[in-house]
Amino acid sequence: MNEEELFRKYRETHDVALRNEIVEKYLYIAAVLAKKFVGRGVDYDDLYQVASLALIKGVDRFDERKGLKFSTFITPTITGEIKNYFRDRSRLVHLPRKVSELRVSIKRASEEFFAETGRKPTAKELAARLGVSEEEVLRASDAGGVVSLDVPVDHEGEDGMSLHEVLPADNDVFEKVEDRDALESALRTLTDQERELVRYRFGRELSQMETAKRMGVSQMNVSRMERRVLQKLRETMKKAMVEG
Repeated sequence: MNEEELFRKYRETHDVALRNEIVEKYLYIAAVLAKKFVGRGVDYDDLYQVASLALIKGVDRFDERKGLKFSTFITPTITGEIKNYFRDRSRLVHLPRKVSELRVSIKRASEEFFAETGRKPTAKELAARLGVSEEEVLRASDAGGVVSLDVPVDHEGEDGMSLHEVLPADNDVFEKVEDRDALESALRTLTDQERELVRYRFGRELSQMETAKRMGVSQMNVSRMERRVLQKLRETMKKAMVEG
């Protein structure tokens, strides 16, 4: 059974045994990526656990119908989770207690929502669940400067695109992105300001707030520009796939 058939069968059946088989098949990716971060004050075993959990969640989220290879999908996903682990670990203790507690609540609510619905919640849905404002959710999420590779950057819709669906990993040690030429062509359709946003938000993984400061615009402008950029990239990529 090839990769596409394997994931299609799991998507249709949600068979835990099949999921475990897929996870075991790709655990080597988690091991390789965990080793890349050894020597930064965290034991390999802890990094491997973070990477393995990201792999398991990635298997549940992967959709073979979108045309990506799983290794292309999961490499930046795991890398991002490891980076977020380091950032949360080092920055959370420096945040005001109320913000720190809200971030913990957001993370727990996000996991519960995903378990119930099979998708990541929007900021609006998290706010409703936690009984706080959407602005408080966004501020708390940005407070630690963490940009999750899996959280939809379009906060207003269920079909928000995440980073791994837009940009390939710069150091993908497993394979080259098959549609790299199409992606590069799509990126060339962006304005200089839009490319600058992509570099800050998705290349350096800065928060919306930090990106706004560097670009000299408001956080709301950054949020709106993200949605416009991702929609533009998605439409251009779809067109390239159809024409190809």
